[in-house]
Amino acid sequence: MTNIESPQWKELADIKDELAVRDWFMGTSGNLSIRITEQPVAFLVTASGKDKRKRTSEDFLLVNGQGEKAEATHLKPSAETLLHCEIYNRTSAGCSLHVHTVANNVISELYGDQGSITFQGQELIKAFDYWEEDAALTIPIIKNDADIPTLAESFSRFVNEDSGAVLIRNHGITVWGKNALEAKKRLEAAEFLFQYHLTLQSLRTSPSVIQRTTY
Repeated sequence: MTNIESPQWKELADIKDELAVRDWFMGTSGNLSIRITEQPVAFLVTASGKDKRKRTSEDFLLVNGQGEKAEATHLKPSAETLLHCEIYNRTSAGCSLHVHTVANNVISELYGDQGSITFQGQELIKAFDYWEEDAALTIPIIKNDADIPTLAESFSRFVNEDSGAVLIRNHGITVWGKNALEAKKRLEAAEFLFQYHLTLQSLRTSPSVIQRTTY
């Protein structure tokens, strides 16, 4: 059985606890994973249907590169485990995080027809290793197919590097990185950018703001 005292288990559990405090796991939504081995691919992934606000010995289970259980357990892997498989099979990423928030769902709906959203001139895009002045970060948005293998196929088109981010329309964001810290950093930065954008758009259309700017 997977050792719940292992460094990877503890690291993923700590991230889960931190994101839970932010209410990013409403209704048991979201899923997290961390790589255990590269060859053959094996990773810990959140168990399906668990309350992620609680920390237990059944929070994660070990699966292989096909998303199948790699050890005897009654637990079921997250329904979206195949997306994590795409990341670990196609890159050397070490951690993947998927959350549903109001901000990322609204952004994905507003820009879903465009297929992406671009941020430019924002300090937080440095979390994605964009350091040039006026650099632009583009996050793709894909259709939320109910059929997970179809969703994974659409998702895989944007999994080409060891770190990245993809929005699923009206579903959530999946972010991955070379390690757990990088993945969490990028998730936090993306959520900041989404919330900033929505807040700025709201202020720009506020009657009081419009009135003040006309004087």
